[in-house]
Amino acid sequence: MLDESLLDAPEALSEADRRALLRGAAEAGARVRTATRHAAEAGVTDLKPDGRPRAVLIAGPGAAAICVADLLGTLAGPGSPVTRLAPSGVAPAAGALRWELPGWAGSVDLLLITTPDGTEPGLSLLAEQAYRRGCTVVAVAPPRTPLAEALDGAHGLFVPMATAPYEQDEPLAASAPGVLWALLTPLLALLDRVGLLTAPPDALDKVADRLDHVAERCGPAIATYSNPAKTLAAELADALPVIWTEGTSAGPAGRRFAAALAELAGRPALVAELPEALATHSALLAGPLAASADPDDFFRDRVEEAPALHARVVLLRDRPSGGLSAAPAARDLALSHDTPISELEPEAGGELETLAELIAMTDFAAVYLALASGA
Repeated sequence: MLDESLLDAPEALSEADRRALLRGAAEAGARVRTATRHAAEAGVTDLKPDGRPRAVLIAGPGAAAICVADLLGTLAGPGSPVTRLAPSGVAPAAGALRWELPGWAGSVDLLLITTPDGTEPGLSLLAEQAYRRGCTVVAVAPPRTPLAEALDGAHGLFVPMATAPYEQDEPLAASAPGVLWALLTPLLALLDRVGLLTAPPDALDKVADRLDHVAERCGPAIATYSNPAKTLAAELADALPVIWTEGTSAGPAGRRFAAALAELAGRPALVAELPEALATHSALLAGPLAASADPDDFFRDRVEEAPALHARVVLLRDRPSGGLSAAPAARDLALSHDTPISELEPEAGGELETLAELIAMTDFAAVYLALASGA
């Protein structure tokens, strides 16, 4: 059950936020600025690459590395050479995971390692394997860790992860808002220098400013009725989120939202991109999860009986309302099955800015849902 009264009690929210998730979401803009400075101090902005790498391989544990690879691949565009190396192992523990380079990887390829931990032996071994193959290796991880030492031995480029003092006492959640931006930002700067995507310093400054703007709109002191993140969290209280995305950048933002809901709030979610989502989830909205599927729900005892789980469509868009869009058809399909719909669309701006806004608003919503439901 969601305690909606908690959403409008900033002090109670702060007390419930034992993992500092709200603080991480609020400080996302500052995290981008610190990570940009770390990248510059590590020498990223002074790089003069001879050309684009044949392939960009990304390795790291958990949802953060998956999201980083997804975002970089999307921003690099069609035909992107970005590939995530999935780990193997008997458990998700740091000591149990192993990564292997593809057999074809060599001197014309770039290996990126991202981790909020840095103690994984498998990543240190991967850096050594890449060095023997002649790959260029770049890692973003906490300083003074075994991975940092391995990068030094592999003659790679190490960028210290931008962390806050309060995050050093316990392991970080892979989907925590601050973790994503601390890992992603240096790699955006790097791939801008390599020529795979466009993320110059002024664009990263605009991303930080947009994240600050979202924090002002969605912070804990802003009441639910004027706070889009709190409103979305309240709407998803007893719902199965069916996340539909429209536009190139909204896809990874939707997948990131689903991962954050699962890890932070313990809530399942389904994700699909429009227009294919209309066919993929049509039967689902017509089935027992539809709001109209239980005609007796109106007479249910709200105190004694647990609420039935019904679908709620969450439409994330990164394109203007005009032009070619499947959003009207999406609304018609949802409403034809009495399925409520929530919509988020960023303000105008560059691709990185609109993507950052979608991620930030959904991060705040996932955090509020986690705190108000006691996750």
